[in-house]
Amino acid sequence: MIDLDHNATTRPLPAVVQALVRAMESGWANPSSMHAAGQDARRAQAEARARVAALLGCQPAELVFTSGATEANHQAVLGALARGRALGRTRLLLSAVEHAGLLGLAERLRREGTPVDLIPVDGQGRLDLDAAARLIGPDVALLSVMAANNETGVCHPLAELSALARAHEVPFHVDATQAVGKSTLRFESSGADLWSCAAHKLHGPQGVGALVVRKGLAWPALIEGKQERKRRGGTENGPGIAGFAAAADAISTTLNEDLSRMSALRQTLEQGLLALHPAVVLLGQGAPRIANTVCVRFGERDAEQVLGKLERVGVRASSGAACGAGSTQPSHVMLAMGLTPVQAKAEVRFSLGRDTTADDIAQALAAVRESVLPLLREDHPITPALATPA
Repeated sequence: MIDLDHNATTRPLPAVVQALVRAMESGWANPSSMHAAGQDARRAQAEARARVAALLGCQPAELVFTSGATEANHQAVLGALARGRALGRTRLLLSAVEHAGLLGLAERLRREGTPVDLIPVDGQGRLDLDAAARLIGPDVALLSVMAANNETGVCHPLAELSALARAHEVPFHVDATQAVGKSTLRFESSGADLWSCAAHKLHGPQGVGALVVRKGLAWPALIEGKQERKRRGGTENGPGIAGFAAAADAISTTLNEDLSRMSALRQTLEQGLLALHPAVVLLGQGAPRIANTVCVRFGERDAEQVLGKLERVGVRASSGAACGAGSTQPSHVMLAMGLTPVQAKAEVRFSLGRDTTADDIAQALAAVRESVLPLLREDHPITPALATPA
């Protein structure tokens, strides 16, 4: 099976599995305990924290380990509202194409009385900076956007948004879940006050992630307790943190080479798909994107039908976000980009990884040609000359 669904999750590296096992076998003591085993566990976690911080581009003291990016996003939003109440800042400002988990939280908060505004995007998924400038104001508790969209790979203009947030003294949160390991973006140069990420998106274990809180920014805890400098209570996930650090080491070592290879393979895949048939539409083509993501629709064929055919011939892809797979609802990202509901449900995402090869891409294109091209020809009959792939 050729895995082209790396934006959903990634296979843990052998070094990650080994780190998890070692931590569970010999580093399982509670790091809050004062005995020798507990202090050994504390030192191991401090060392792992430094390694993860090196990948993210932050100071170890700025790093708060969480159960994943969703918890980190919640901590950013709920912390901003708790902090903002004393300052008269009660409104949230998000992009219209944020992860469904974050927009779900925003919708719940809206029902409970919190004002929420969404910054629109254009047909390529690019954020409307003029609209952002109109929407931000002295009552905004948090500006929160993705670094890169999980469905299209489109990157948001973080420098401009950071400047806008600073001008209005609004904390700026970046969900960097899809950018870490798939770009050279780093916290220290992103202009963000808060950053979210998850280990399982970069060949680490599931169930562990991080919220980075800029030094000097007081931030309320989501879960009370003395751990994580009193910013996230609960006994730390020692094995998960060890695995996160092992993944960070591996990603850091080969990042530039990985990005160069993925970018070239992505271009090959896009060109091959577009050459198959005029009805193939590349979504976000005119916007800056991370190196690994290809988002297309095959005319208006429902994505679930396309994906089923691809899986039967050995290719694993996705219909947008993994959390929405199997949903009968069209992608909110596609709708925000102006697609019709039928077109939005036709979205197919191919996401490459550091282990994707040129042979994988060739086989994937052959699989699309075998299983999907007949559907396109059925829906959109064209002349034989145009129907024959280059």
